[in-house]
Amino acid sequence: MRYQDRINVIKGIGEKTERIFNKLSIETVQDLIEHYPRGYEEFAKPIPILNIQEGVTLAIEATVHMTPKIKRVRNLQIINVVVKDASGFMNLTWFNMPFLQKTLRTGYRYIFRGKVVRKNGVLVIEQPKIYSKEEYYRLLNILQPIYPLTEGLTNNAVIKAVKQVIDKLDFAKDYIPKKIVKEYDLMDRTKALKEIHFPKNKDIMIKARKRLVFDEFFLYSLALRKLRESKIQIKTDYLMTEQQECDDLLSNLPYKLTKAQMKVWEELKADLQGQSAMNRLIQGDVGSGKTVIAILALLMTAKNGYQACFMVPTEVLAKQHYNSLVDMLSSFGVSICLLVGSMTAKEKREAYEAIKNHEVDIIVGTHALIQEKVEYNKLALVITDEQHRFGVKQREALMTKGGQPHVLVMSATPIPRTLAIILYGDLDISIIDELPARRLPIKNCVVETSYRPSAYRFIDNQVEEGRQAYVICPMVEESEAIEAENVIDYCEQLKASLKLGTTVEYLHGKMKAKEKNDVMERFAQGQISVLVSTTVVEVGVNVPNATVMMVENAERFGLAQLHQLRGRVGRGEHQSYCIFVCGSSSKVAKERLEILNKSNNGFYIAEEDLKLRGPGDMFGIRQSGSLEFKLGDVFNDSMVLKQAAEAVKRLSDQEVHGIFEANPYLEDKVLGNINGTL
Repeated sequence: MRYQDRINVIKGIGEKTERIFNKLSIETVQDLIEHYPRGYEEFAKPIPILNIQEGVTLAIEATVHMTPKIKRVRNLQIINVVVKDASGFMNLTWFNMPFLQKTLRTGYRYIFRGKVVRKNGVLVIEQPKIYSKEEYYRLLNILQPIYPLTEGLTNNAVIKAVKQVIDKLDFAKDYIPKKIVKEYDLMDRTKALKEIHFPKNKDIMIKARKRLVFDEFFLYSLALRKLRESKIQIKTDYLMTEQQECDDLLSNLPYKLTKAQMKVWEELKADLQGQSAMNRLIQGDVGSGKTVIAILALLMTAKNGYQACFMVPTEVLAKQHYNSLVDMLSSFGVSICLLVGSMTAKEKREAYEAIKNHEVDIIVGTHALIQEKVEYNKLALVITDEQHRFGVKQREALMTKGGQPHVLVMSATPIPRTLAIILYGDLDISIIDELPARRLPIKNCVVETSYRPSAYRFIDNQVEEGRQAYVICPMVEESEAIEAENVIDYCEQLKASLKLGTTVEYLHGKMKAKEKNDVMERFAQGQISVLVSTTVVEVGVNVPNATVMMVENAERFGLAQLHQLRGRVGRGEHQSYCIFVCGSSSKVAKERLEILNKSNNGFYIAEEDLKLRGPGDMFGIRQSGSLEFKLGDVFNDSMVLKQAAEAVKRLSDQEVHGIFEANPYLEDKVLGNINGTL
């Protein structure tokens, strides 16, 4: 069996199953081998019900006390069972598994394993797996891989497929030079690929993971090196001069730019007036005022007679930026148009025509900006907001539409400077590290679940004053489908807890794009008072009237992601608040949340978070919003990232050429790696 064989060569994977694997971008044997576990189940001995703790995954050995009961809530069938052991009683809950009413027999003893949660003040195990005593004790102290899944694919199906491949695969030659493998004490690549799936113990798993994370960062650093070499002093086709209109816009603003903003604007102006194409990242904390700098750059480009485009992750945000630009720039004789996927065919045709004929100067939109039908006319500036949401190929698709335009990327993800220099090695970095004085600092609190009724009363008071609130629910790891049901379920509970007449609606990742946009627009317009959501609101909407951000099970999120979520409030004139509800009794979880409680500075939070992470925190909380690799995490694995970057830096041009010559398939892999992360 070879790397590039299609997965249908694996026994048991027919046409239907292959299509399901394809949904996870698993098309070849190599894709399957590199579909790494997202964690492991470690089976420990069952504990007495009396000793259970909230937030912990554990096993109990208990007898079914009474016949399971089924309750229907909308599309959900909820199965409730009471079990008992010598130390006490316990409630167990399953969703959409009605057959358990006949399977679980009163008076029979089973082992139940699952996560303990608190529901309505009572500890419950939700969706536990059921084992006989013999089955369970065979699994004791074994690390069982848990894979990312999609609808129709079980964890066992992935395990079965991977086991077949591991036994038969002719593994590719190691592409990292032996001297580097030896210097950094790296496990052999073939062994690491086997052990990451089925490790003999935790220590071996950590070593295997370190090797594969090193590989990811090594390839990423190689890609950056190639990018840097290809972009050295690229001449731009668009020379610019300073424009009076930019100074006029600054004078007309109802506030003064901070020193940090002015410093970055001067850097941008120098780039735009230079002979070489700008390739710059603006890294600024949430609310630091990156957008106004982008608007100044757009105005300067337009008044020089060129086109500029501004690409953002969501339609709602694109429309908001479009409206802001029209308000701010129309008086300067600048023409602006919007281009998003939901526009009608006629509206798109008209936009394409206007862009092609240079009847518009600035184009604001989503991925629709890089469709083949769009023909720009002297596209001199490309700006992407929340740049980690776009791949390099997408950025470059825009660049190829405009000769050699200037490129500006913006990110609100706070990454320590030491890591940023490595991660954004192909970009010049500008940092806005100062918040506007007019912004009221957000007031934070970290609370236990018992505080929830008080939090609801606080939200009621804010809504009565005319404000709005977000309530964020975490993803449920086992199934994205349950994630949606969790949010819907919580939404119903919240409606019952808040004052009668409060408009509460939900938002989750399984909804269609049109539905999501509709909910976000109605929230932005004030038609929804409280929005219950997963992290889909992390990026992409500006609601100055929202003053409360309540995050349930805050310990399940990375600090950078929590800081991003907090950035959804505090955007208007009213005092804003963030309530982090901690559902864990873990001391480390509380310590990490205290960092957020004490500071609103994203860069400080990122640095402190880095200090708290140890080498054993391998499968901890990933920092969503930062650059995402298959296995590596730039925070958890910052030391490995630095080692890999240093190793690539020391390679001679001849050694780099030798790596690619000996491994021709790496060229595409390197480009794919960087496309998926930058």
